[in-house]
Amino acid sequence: MARDRVLALILAGGQGSRMDVLTRERAKPAMPFAGSYRLIDFPLSNLHHSGIDDVWLSVQYQSHSIADEIASGRPWDLDRTYGGLRVLPPQEGLGAVEDGLASGNADVLFRQRDLIRADDPSALLVLSADHVYRFDYAEALETHRAKDADCTIVTSVVTRELAVNHATITANKSGRVTKLDYKPKRPITGVVATEVFVYRPSALIAALEHLHRALPGDEDGGSGLGDFGEHLVPFMIEAGAVYEHRMPGYWKDVGRPEAYFAAHRDLLEGGVGLLDQPDWPILTRSAQRAPVRVVKGSRVEDSLISPGGSVAGTVRRSVLGPGVVVEAGAVVSDSIVLADTTIAAGAKVSWSILDSGVHVGERARLGGRPAGDLPTDDELSLVGKDARIGKDVVLRKGARLEPGTTA
Repeated sequence: MARDRVLALILAGGQGSRMDVLTRERAKPAMPFAGSYRLIDFPLSNLHHSGIDDVWLSVQYQSHSIADEIASGRPWDLDRTYGGLRVLPPQEGLGAVEDGLASGNADVLFRQRDLIRADDPSALLVLSADHVYRFDYAEALETHRAKDADCTIVTSVVTRELAVNHATITANKSGRVTKLDYKPKRPITGVVATEVFVYRPSALIAALEHLHRALPGDEDGGSGLGDFGEHLVPFMIEAGAVYEHRMPGYWKDVGRPEAYFAAHRDLLEGGVGLLDQPDWPILTRSAQRAPVRVVKGSRVEDSLISPGGSVAGTVRRSVLGPGVVVEAGAVVSDSIVLADTTIAAGAKVSWSILDSGVHVGERARLGGRPAGDLPTDDELSLVGKDARIGKDVVLRKGARLEPGTTA
């Protein structure tokens, strides 16, 4: 078989509990983004444009929500006889450590190691599916080969305030990684792992199996490997050649409500180069909808409006998904509203994220202004799928409404 072959493994199985009510009934990679897209679209589109067409998708929690969106890989030209898209669900067997649900992304790799070994790629590209960015993976692969690396970590730079949520990376002048701090309380650098890795498969499998023998395992009978920053990558840094490749341009982890909101605000303010590149479009599976209807007397400012909806009220600094209706006299400001939600006449929604199928009743009030320029998780109001807010009901800053419930 050809030796210079890259296998991509997208880790799309996490529950996404940090997204609270928004991921009760969907996997986090199936979360909509910018109205018309899903988070899973970003790694799949980057792979397509990078010329990588051998793709495995590891799923776990609410896997049907991912399957509904990927359409057998068709939008990314992955519905093919050889190579293409392969979905890896959790396995149930005779009680082996590989059975059941994984507890961390390194644990996922341990459970798939025999499949990786049998496939025998020249390089394994491992990607998370809750980040938004535009990147040619061929650039990281070039660094990986030039350095003869066991692992290449693709990095980006964030503020030290945000770095507490990530693995920070320290490298020497040659790019060799000398230290990884996993979610440090006091980061000494803003250079963070983007959760895009290139591995030498033999080195990865050897590290996974060594750690499995050395670690006690977890209380649920799993491998004990947890996430990549706990044991796997620190061990590889000590034992072999791990290098950094700096990603150019915009990158954001949107796995928390405040980060998800901030990324949308970045889009509204423009200049991030994420969705406006004609030579690198973000591809997606989307239903065909009629153009949005903007009614006389309405007002729309600094917003993104998706097809299929109707705006008769006021929309400011907000993102509306497909099929959203804003009735006359309603005001939506500084908010993200997902598909087929209705904001009834006279209602006011601010600093909130509303899931799909929500109904906000007449003259209802939702949300409140944050203390700073952007809201924290606790300051954002979150409304779950198909929830209903009654007529004249007031839900203040930081409110939570579970899917399918009524307030």
